[in-house]
Amino acid sequence: ALHAMLSRVLLVAFAAVAVADFRVEFTVQTTAGQGSFVVLVHEEWAPIGAARFKELVEANFYDDTRFFRVIPTFMVQFGLNGDPQISSEWRSKTIMDEPVKVSNKPGYITFAKTGAPNSRTTQLFINHVDNGRLDGMGFAPFGEVEGDGMKVVKQIYNCGEKPNQGTIQSKGNAYLDKDFPQLSQIISARVIHEVKDEPEEL
Repeated sequence: ALHAMLSRVLLVAFAAVAVADFRVEFTVQTTAGQGSFVVLVHEEWAPIGAARFKELVEANFYDDTRFFRVIPTFMVQFGLNGDPQISSEWRSKTIMDEPVKVSNKPGYITFAKTGAPNSRTTQLFINHVDNGRLDGMGFAPFGEVEGDGMKVVKQIYNCGEKPNQGTIQSKGNAYLDKDFPQLSQIISARVIHEVKDEPEEL
């Protein structure tokens, strides 16, 4: 019984340390030139998605990638690597679905997925408008664009849905830069600030 109690105490302490919001700064090239915006990640909104996002940022996955699906009345989508080999390595690393705790409001960032269960990998979208209709389809936001960052997001080149996602996966930036040179780009994405929750006194 003592062992079980200690295990529970350790789990609670670990959970308190593990739950921590963090910020990621995206440096981007848009129609207005170079700019940046910051995403504040709320781990409690979608812990699995938040953890995958952090893993990808720390692996520099989003550096030198393109915004390839832009619908101003809906959202902006990104998250396919410029190197087809890296894209293929991550494509099989799906993560589990999780409950949708907050709605897809303007400025909220969410993992894209297919209609299949547990299909999230690397692609993300930032909601331009209130997309609450996505909530019931299992799209779980995990963070939000802070401050006036959406002004920068709205300067991302409107390419509609012309770039082909399958070709991006097989040919990467070589395809995009040749056929869609005007696409806005992510120069880098970096974790800039961590706020660690102190474990509670037990």
